[in-house]
Amino acid sequence: MSNRRAPRRISHSQWRGPAAGREWRPNQGRWRGRGEAQVREVEEEERPGRQERETVPRGSCQSMCPVRELQDREAQNRLHRFEMLAGTERDRRPRADPSRAVKEYSRPAAGKDSTCPTDLRPPAVLLKTVCYLIDDIAASPRLQLWTEVYSFVFDRLRSVKQDMIIQRVSGPDCVAILERTVRFLIYSSYRLCGEPLRLYDPRINDTHLQESLSWLLDCYATGTGPHPNREEFQALGLLYNLGSARVMQHTMELPERLRNSPTVSLALSVNRVFLERNPVRLLRLAQKLNFLQSCALHRHLGACCRDLLLIYSHGHSSRNCRFPLHRLAQLLGLDGSLTARLCQAHGVEVNQDNQVVFSKTAFTEPEQGKLHCVYHNIVAEKQRDLTVESIIHGCT
Repeated sequence: MSNRRAPRRISHSQWRGPAAGREWRPNQGRWRGRGEAQVREVEEEERPGRQERETVPRGSCQSMCPVRELQDREAQNRLHRFEMLAGTERDRRPRADPSRAVKEYSRPAAGKDSTCPTDLRPPAVLLKTVCYLIDDIAASPRLQLWTEVYSFVFDRLRSVKQDMIIQRVSGPDCVAILERTVRFLIYSSYRLCGEPLRLYDPRINDTHLQESLSWLLDCYATGTGPHPNREEFQALGLLYNLGSARVMQHTMELPERLRNSPTVSLALSVNRVFLERNPVRLLRLAQKLNFLQSCALHRHLGACCRDLLLIYSHGHSSRNCRFPLHRLAQLLGLDGSLTARLCQAHGVEVNQDNQVVFSKTAFTEPEQGKLHCVYHNIVAEKQRDLTVESIIHGCT
């Protein structure tokens, strides 16, 4: 019998490398980062495969919100305005609309039974709930304040995920729910970029996005059925986690057919030039990405701009050297005014003749929060006629 050890398989729950200032501590189940005030717990019940009970509960609730919870929240005046019966919103105690109420997320508590079948929704009802959240809430033209929309949908998706884990949901319904969840969180990370921390916390969104994405990729790897959207999400995971050694290794271990597909090949090319610190080439490749892929890449574009200005500040640092502003704007994919603002934020001079004066001694890092995202409108242009509903459902 051979004593040779089998190669260690990387868990999909740890598939991405640690982001700057953070790392995943599997034995402690939490994100560690700079500043304990921003540490967010990743609840144990939200980790698939952690349930060790002999019997798996099966939900019997056929509505989006269990009757008992709906009655309790109505009596305690804890209904969200999206769940109130039309015409009772201004009442002292608004009434609930059973067709609009959705089970809210609640943390596990001692003595609380979270496995009662009447409080758990079966997979088909969970998928129906997710579709309602997308079609009637996230994509609703009547609900204009999208930070409130995000807060409601995000909480209710956590509740869906909680029901899935308790019941150990798998198969096509699980994949369909996770795909929509990942698309929603990626889209939200772009749309709410720059919002105040009290309205949108990118760290919390990132944590749940990584959890859902790793679960989804694990479903792809271990499932049996055909997964027509697998290429899309392999590419999205790579673009969202550019530079991660774990993600790169995971991608290179994919079947050759999948790895060589056009979508994944483009994402690999973007990742390669990112590692090479070639921002000009990266921005050119970024023009080939579709809207949702651009949303995934969006959070890296600020660092890409910074690298380009830093490289040019060293390469063109000369007292008599002048670089045309319009040429720099072309390289960055921005208009002249945004390019000038970006230069000024990094200490790069733009003279009256619209010429950039690079100097390696003048380059500075912008103050935290002073520089707003300059690529937000560029990504928005790719959305064109795509609706939020079609983006999250993947009908593009």
